[in-house]
Amino acid sequence: MTLPPDNPSGHAPLVRSFHGETLVDPYAWLRAENWREVMHDPSVLPADIRAFLEKENTDAETWFAPHLERRRTLVREMRGRIKEDDSSVPAPDGPFAYYVRFREGGQHPLHCRRPTGAETGAEQVLLDGDVLAEGTAYFHFGDARHSPDHARLAWAVDDNGSEYYTLKVRDLSTGSDLPDVIEETTGSAIWAADGRHLYYVRQDAEHRPSFVYRHEIGTDPARDVLVYEEPDKGFFVSLGETQSGRFGLIECGDHETSEVWLLDLRDPATPPSLIEPRSTGLRYGIEHHPDIDGVESLVIMTNADGAEDFKIMLAPLATPGRTAWRDLVAHRPGRLLLSSAALRGHLVRLEREDGLPRIVSHEIASGEEHAIAFAEEAYALGLDVGYGFDKTGIRFTYSSMTTPGEVWDYDLASRDRALLKRQEVPSGHDPARYVTRRLMAPAADGEMVPVSLIFAKDTPLDGTAPCLLYGYGAYGMAMPASFSTARLSLVDRGFVYAIAHIRGGTEKGWRWYRNGKLAEKVNSFTDFIDVAEHLAEQGIVAPNRIVAHGGSAGGMLMGAVANMRPDLFAGIVAEVPFVDVLNTMLDDTLPLTPPEWPEWGNPITDPAAFRWIRGYSPYDNVEKTAYPAILALAGLTDPRVTYWEPAKWVARLRELRTNDAPLVLRTNMDAGHGGAAGRFDRLEETALVYAFALAIAGAAGG
Repeated sequence: MTLPPDNPSGHAPLVRSFHGETLVDPYAWLRAENWREVMHDPSVLPADIRAFLEKENTDAETWFAPHLERRRTLVREMRGRIKEDDSSVPAPDGPFAYYVRFREGGQHPLHCRRPTGAETGAEQVLLDGDVLAEGTAYFHFGDARHSPDHARLAWAVDDNGSEYYTLKVRDLSTGSDLPDVIEETTGSAIWAADGRHLYYVRQDAEHRPSFVYRHEIGTDPARDVLVYEEPDKGFFVSLGETQSGRFGLIECGDHETSEVWLLDLRDPATPPSLIEPRSTGLRYGIEHHPDIDGVESLVIMTNADGAEDFKIMLAPLATPGRTAWRDLVAHRPGRLLLSSAALRGHLVRLEREDGLPRIVSHEIASGEEHAIAFAEEAYALGLDVGYGFDKTGIRFTYSSMTTPGEVWDYDLASRDRALLKRQEVPSGHDPARYVTRRLMAPAADGEMVPVSLIFAKDTPLDGTAPCLLYGYGAYGMAMPASFSTARLSLVDRGFVYAIAHIRGGTEKGWRWYRNGKLAEKVNSFTDFIDVAEHLAEQGIVAPNRIVAHGGSAGGMLMGAVANMRPDLFAGIVAEVPFVDVLNTMLDDTLPLTPPEWPEWGNPITDPAAFRWIRGYSPYDNVEKTAYPAILALAGLTDPRVTYWEPAKWVARLRELRTNDAPLVLRTNMDAGHGGAAGRFDRLEETALVYAFALAIAGAAGG
């Protein structure tokens, strides 16, 4: 066997053997040995790695220099569609209604409240993001949760993009923070009923959320009580709360198994109680109801008993284990239950069938159900039950690819709905100028892949239009057909914007997800290719003007289709792309690796998983061939997809490709997985992507 030559940095390739096969990684040196320290302090990045990334950034700026004016134009357009002094609809909770707003020109949100029922005046600014962010290169709020007595606010902030959040407590009577400062949390917290105790989650040394602590206000955080410690490195821990407010939830799980412990919020000293021990493949979530048929009950959304698309069950609180679970809402294949909430008189659930979401109300006393109906061909729907338990009102959000976002109040008893807010587009938006379509693209194996489209009504569908084709296809996440003011900048320039709802998501139920993971992961990639070909064959887009776009696990998709069909795409945009799949899944010290094994497979112990991952891992399958133009974006402090994945991928592409199409790597040295935190700074990143797509695929206009 002949090893590749040392790269110009002077580092030798890393050579390892697994399951009788040899892996040669010529760019392993880009993985900083002190990556944990880099997450806390980016300045400790080794000099040779920093030099590599900064050289790539300099080259990226050089490539984008001729497109600077276009980028500025795009930013102006996109900013012109944003209502700068926007505000969320206030959510009432007892004496106050809480909301988030932005000031004109402000980058960061302000968390506010006013007395319930007060339409104007009497505003109290609880947190001013613009003020708090002064002097920081990165600033992102985590949770901001008021105590049950409305006297304090627990809030969290990440100041370098590594998702290590500092948790603080603000006295709302004075506006000052208390001495209680807790470092390196996940950014979420819940209050006990007494308003004096606070639960939060901390990470382990590998950045995995693993420990639940209880803090008493006014005490030293070093003395906080460890409430729960997760023993399995493959399980992540998070906190939730039942709608009734009676219980906190310690939710443990990976991508196929879950386990829930109850926290008695009325008695912080009570240890957490287990609902049902983890069993591989069993997933469940918990709600609480004080009285269903005279019994204090748990409402359980679960895939138990083969209910692949989930069902809803009940169990007495006194005997919460699985042997006591009984069906309330039966399983129906193809109807995927997404979330549920329990109110005094109703259970409300968000579900999806045939690719479209709906909200269903189940009246507890009668069992009668009704759905909230919508007319458009493709749309996005969100359920927000808000605060409180003894009520019949819920709130939902609605949009489509042509309809700006709307917020509605809905009464489950009267079935009346009231529009509270419609997203304003200051520069103007006429939905009649655009067309939204949902079509089905045939996959090679006979499956039909849903595709959501938006294009201008005057865009000719004669095989000449450029296209930005977006895809994700992982973790069971469905891509909503929602409204985006930013993408109108492409659509107004003649682009067809398309979302390929490929396998790996749950647009067509849990089976759609199952058929796009583990050994069947390749279906995600071939679905995306089949969608691109179908759009071209139908004359909807030009076959040589398709730009593919995806991020994170969707970035893996981008790397895979670039290897499989480099001839099909004019360009590829891969944001924080998970492209070094095999090496990452072989490294169990990385934050996400053990929890990700149920999604991709464990190549350390399973030879079959090693082979199928090696068969598609983008970094490991770069070949000597002509590749399309590629833009890769990374974040230095990203704990999810580490910066070295796109760096190594681009380095290998430069080494092996046989053409000189644009190959651009840009690493945000001040941010992590989510990119820039400020709302206008994010527009700069979007403009970068769109300027690349416009340059590569070509379009009318500036």
